[in-house]
Formats: sequence, C-alpha cells, structure tokens
Amino acid sequence: MNKRLLLLSNSSNYGEKYLGWPGDHIRDFLGESIKKPLFIPYAGVTISYDDYFEAVAGRFKSLGYDVESIHKAGIPKNLFAEFDAIIVGGGNTFMLAHLMHKNKLLAPIQDAVNKGMPFIGWSAGSNICCPSIKTTNDMPIIEPESFDGLNLIPFQINPHYTDAIIPNHGGESRAMRINEFVSINQSTYVLGLPEGSLLRYEKDQLFFAGKGSCKIFKHGSPVETYKDGDDLSWLLQ
Repeated sequence: MNKRLLLLSNSSNYGEKYLGWPGDHIRDFLGESIKKPLFIPYAGVTISYDDYFEAVAGRFKSLGYDVESIHKAGIPKNLFAEFDAIIVGGGNTFMLAHLMHKNKLLAPIQDAVNKGMPFIGWSAGSNICCPSIKTTNDMPIIEPESFDGLNLIPFQINPHYTDAIIPNHGGESRAMRINEFVSINQSTYVLGLPEGSLLRYEKDQLFFAGKGSCKIFKHGSPVETYKDGDDLSWLLQ
C-alpha cells in the first residue's frame, strides 16, 4: 500500500509563527512533485473559511506549494484529476466530521489516500484519520451523522496530549480521559501526541518525531513512552 500521512498534534507552538515548527517536515514530506494541494477548512468555527485559507495558503506558499480550498474550488468530482495532496486543518473535530459526512467526502478521501495521495492534518485534521473521532478533546458543538473517521490508521490519536494538571482544578486529566476510553474500547490503542510533534506514515512504516514524548495507552497494559525517531510501525498491525 502506498499510503502517506503526516499527522501533526498542533499547527503552532507558543511564540512561533503559524505552522512554523512543522515547516521543514511538510516540505520534506511533500517534496517537489506536489503542485496543487486541496485544503479542507471545515473544522474552523470561529474563523471564516476565507481567513483560515489565507493563513494556510500563505504559509504553504512560502514552502513552495499553491494550495486551493474546497470552499472555493467546490467538492471535487475526482480528487486525483484535480489535486495531488490533501490538507485538513484543525479546529473542532465534531464540526469537521459533520461536514465531511454531509458532503460525502470520507469515501473519496479514503480511496485517494489509500492509492498514494499525500495527506497532512493537524489537531482535528489528525483526529479525523482515526477509526473514530472519539478521542478528540473538543466539545460536541454539533452532532455529526457518525463518529466514524477516515480509518486511515488502525489506532486512535489524542492531539495536544499533556501530563500537566491544572492546580486546584477538579476535572479529569488527559490520561484519565483516555483510560476511560480504553476501558470501554479494550482492543484499541490510543496515542497521546504532544504539542510540537507528529506521526509520519509511509512505506508501511510509522515514526514519531518532534518535541517531548508520545504515550501509548491500551487496556490492561502499562502506558508506553516513545521519543523522537522511534519506530511505531507495530501499531499498524
């Protein structure tokens, strides 16, 4: 299978420019042959699609890529004929899922990516690649047709993962929430992806890269920790 994914936890680190930290990763991943990526801004809620697209297109232009947005270009009848990469931005995962199901985009994107079209996502755009969106951090501001994701990877991602605990805060930690999920979904792995990090999937291999370390949760198993450069291809089995 020729599947190629670059899944980011977040777009920007504090104090850095938009899509600053992943710039070199994006350029290395897309290479020089990609000419016309399609951007999907559906996760944006409090930002207009025009503003969202302007920010993303400007950054990708500086990396050498001319991006078009689906809200301007329209729903493609043939992804392969019109575009050569897919970019899905962050925001609210429930809104993203709602609009991707409504516009019947899951099947054509699955088909295109499974045939080799590069896919880049961050935050909600990474969540949507999982079998479901159930490990998002987002508030369910709208009810999608289904919690089903693109199922491009066989495990779940929790973006923006942190072990931090807010002082005097009575709510559950991120780890506690994930453990709730795996106690119900006992056969599913969940990967906590910290800020400034990503997963790169190609040539049937999966690697973790970036700052900090990721954590992998599974019911009945100790939490495992991995660092920059570690091979996580076993998660693809």
